[in-house]
Amino acid sequence: MTAAPPPEGAAEPEAPRPRRRILVVALPLVVFAALAILFLVRLEQGGDPSAIPSALIGRPAPATPLPPLDGLVRDGQPVPGLDPAALAGKVSLVNIFASWCAPCRLEHPLLMRLSGEPGLQLIGINQKDRGENALRFLGALGNPYAAVGVDADGRASIEWGGYGVPETFLVGRDGRIRAKFIGPLTDEALAGSFGAAIKAALAEAG
Repeated sequence: MTAAPPPEGAAEPEAPRPRRRILVVALPLVVFAALAILFLVRLEQGGDPSAIPSALIGRPAPATPLPPLDGLVRDGQPVPGLDPAALAGKVSLVNIFASWCAPCRLEHPLLMRLSGEPGLQLIGINQKDRGENALRFLGALGNPYAAVGVDADGRASIEWGGYGVPETFLVGRDGRIRAKFIGPLTDEALAGSFGAAIKAALAEAG
């Protein structure tokens, strides 16, 4: 039995579009493959796969003022929030962290060591955290930060080009981002390209 032809003037049914479907399925695989190739190339070249290039490298640090973490005190004085002007004229490590982030706890002893490095200031961006939890976190592990800005909704972290926590940005005296490190800082990271960038920035600052 044959099907009846569509009535005159009726719209023809759309033909399937297999090519578009293939592209939709294949695109995530292509992106993943590209990132995997980048990772392998950096390993082959002896680079640090966590020191990922960023579009912000060489550009001025984002002007993202953030309020302070209420109740945080250092040397008897309230710790200020993130003031973009505080980056000028100093070499800074801007570290995105949160109390709920397990890798942040792993890197914290190293941040405490770095806070004693002459000429280097550490600034924290506390991302999507509860104030009391952040205070408890820094109270238990120590506060390496000269300033801590509260990024309650995560927007400031996105402006910095952050993908998650922890992430760390090196800002030179000129206020420009010199390097970026994704994941918890380690001794290996400081012995690699990220540590070399910190040393170079401090040497330039005299």
